[in-house]
Amino acid sequence: MQRSSLVSNLLQRQLVHPRQRISKNQMINKVIRSQLPCDVFINHRGNDTKRTIASLLYDHLTRLRINSFLDNKNMKPGDKLFDKIDSAIDECKIGVAVFSPRYCDSYFCLHELALFVESKKKLIPIFCDVKPSELRVGKSNNIQLGPKEIERFNLALEEAKHTVGLDFDSNKGNWSDVVTKAADVVIESLIEIEEAHIIRNPMKLIIP
Repeated sequence: MQRSSLVSNLLQRQLVHPRQRISKNQMINKVIRSQLPCDVFINHRGNDTKRTIASLLYDHLTRLRINSFLDNKNMKPGDKLFDKIDSAIDECKIGVAVFSPRYCDSYFCLHELALFVESKKKLIPIFCDVKPSELRVGKSNNIQLGPKEIERFNLALEEAKHTVGLDFDSNKGNWSDVVTKAADVVIESLIEIEEAHIIRNPMKLIIP
């Protein structure tokens, strides 16, 4: 079903009551956004940062009309985790990796990071309550990994450690400040990508 017809059907099913109408409109917006390719993928450790910087950044970018991917915002019951996440990373333009104390305890975090590094897409690191030197995968982590996976994930971590990012200490800093800074970097990065695309494809600017 095309997006336009899907939205039309949802609109026709709206109820008259104002409170119910708001709920329907929110659902329609979510359906529309879920069908668009994301510009930004937010890679994070849910237990550490989902309720803070990850969600705050997602909401801030959404207000700026920048389509972003955050698992609990974009995924719905029935979606296959790896398929949905891998597809979102493949379609996005840049990634924001929010590193936190328990980041390396998550297979999904490390898998997503490795995909970004391997795809050569721009990655913006945010080191939240953790130093780059503290990020490492090994036998001490709470996940079972084979030698090849450990090597793959550590290579991705090393790449991220040597990428200029944002440092944030939640005991001293202001959430609003780091979110605004991160959003500014995202916008600048998207502009750079768009300008590079225009330079590579100048003929697409010619209007017939």
